[in-house]
Amino acid sequence: MPSTFVIVTRTEHPVDAMFAASLDIDAHLASMHDSGETAVGGVTSGSIGLGESVTWRARHFGIWFTLTSCITALDRPHRFVDEQVSGPFRSFVHEHAFVQDAGTTVMTDTLTVASPFFGRLAERVVLVPYLRRLIRKRNAYLVASLDAAVDGT
Repeated sequence: MPSTFVIVTRTEHPVDAMFAASLDIDAHLASMHDSGETAVGGVTSGSIGLGESVTWRARHFGIWFTLTSCITALDRPHRFVDEQVSGPFRSFVHEHAFVQDAGTTVMTDTLTVASPFFGRLAERVVLVPYLRRLIRKRNAYLVASLDAAVDGT
């Protein structure tokens, strides 16, 4: 049975800017620098779009993984979904939703993941917390990169 979790990120940046940053392969790579992540196939730089895929290679838990994901839904600038089409997970679905709320952009990441490598308990105790940290780190990077662009640094 898959595990689902939600990460909510609030920022003063416009919905359009957060949406665009979230689809940017280069921004993703920069945010995942510590894992040695690279884009090795499909769309490997710039913005990814509906029906397009990217193959990632990265080191997690000291092991190199390769994962190909495809953008399976896209409603600019409100929502998009990326899903694993091949890789280490039994299933991996990441929904990105963006709404404006009283002058603040609310970005909601909903991940549903099932791993063949872990039992249910280990999935919840090890994998989900690890993925939560990665998504929070990625989102913090996206917000900081937009802050730097506004500040001109």
